[in-house]
Amino acid sequence: MSIFERYLTLWVAICIIVGVAAGHFLPSFFEGLAALEYARVNLPMAVLIWLMIIPMLVRIDFMSLRQVGAYWRGIGVTLFINWAIKPFSMALLGWLFIGWLFRPLLPETQIDSYIAGLIILAAAPCTAMVFVWSNLTRGEPHFTLSQVALNDAIMVIAFAPIVGLLLGLSAITVPWDTLLLSVGLYIVVPVIAAQLYRRWLLANGGIDKMNRALAVLQPISIASLLLTLVMLFGFQGEQIIAQPTVILLLAVPILIQVYFNSGLAYLLNRVSGEQHCVAGPSALIGASNFFELAVAAAISLFGFNSGAALATVVGVLVEVPVMLSVVWIVNRTKGWYERGAAVSRTTEARAAE
Repeated sequence: MSIFERYLTLWVAICIIVGVAAGHFLPSFFEGLAALEYARVNLPMAVLIWLMIIPMLVRIDFMSLRQVGAYWRGIGVTLFINWAIKPFSMALLGWLFIGWLFRPLLPETQIDSYIAGLIILAAAPCTAMVFVWSNLTRGEPHFTLSQVALNDAIMVIAFAPIVGLLLGLSAITVPWDTLLLSVGLYIVVPVIAAQLYRRWLLANGGIDKMNRALAVLQPISIASLLLTLVMLFGFQGEQIIAQPTVILLLAVPILIQVYFNSGLAYLLNRVSGEQHCVAGPSALIGASNFFELAVAAAISLFGFNSGAALATVVGVLVEVPVMLSVVWIVNRTKGWYERGAAVSRTTEARAAE
């Protein structure tokens, strides 16, 4: 495990503190950064997100989609959670907590925007950090790779319709042109650029050259992630300091959603008889969010100072510690998981082959 992975919570905490402090003491600097936009897309943020995502997408071989049949139980469970449960359960939780239970405690003008941010956060499964979570649970790498490749392929066509549908159900006006632009910029362009670069590396030096390139790109990706966090919390620094209660209230549906979806995925894998090394990453992929895309889309759709942007940033705030707690639960319950009747039968059948 790398130093970055080992002390991930520490690095994120430092970025949060630095970002909030910088946003508070250097507001004009962040206002200048916010002004650097084209078609409502912030250019510095777009560059950082590309630098963060593309190196991670270079690792993904979309030819690995041919392996999905080997892990059909885990693939099926994860797809069910990611695309049939998570966005809709978050919309329900957002309406229940933000739109009803917590409504008297929140700014009335931002209620719909908060719910929109939560929906955007849940509508795209995590791509980047999944490899870290999978490694921490000793997950099956081929399953993780094929699942991420499949999710990315689905996300290209499904993200905008799902977000548009759920925002429409929440009576929020959907700026379709901006939403489709966000999908193009933060999903389609990085996927195409990464796969073209991957093919060029393999054609001009093979796997060794790609590994050398990834060794150079990985620190750039990590640095971009940390700078993105600093920027996000810098843009929202004043709101975070001024509205600590809002932050805590927005965290409630996010926390419930993570534990509900990861728990459901874990149990469904156990009932289906899937191996623990697949069930662990399946639960984590099912629960985690592509927060880079969520933040970028929320900012593009509603602006830097919107409730939607704040809601997605709260998602970043709770993502790492909560996912690390899910990793701990998955690792600690391995014995219980493998005592499941369906898992035992699958293990015995494989041993007999």
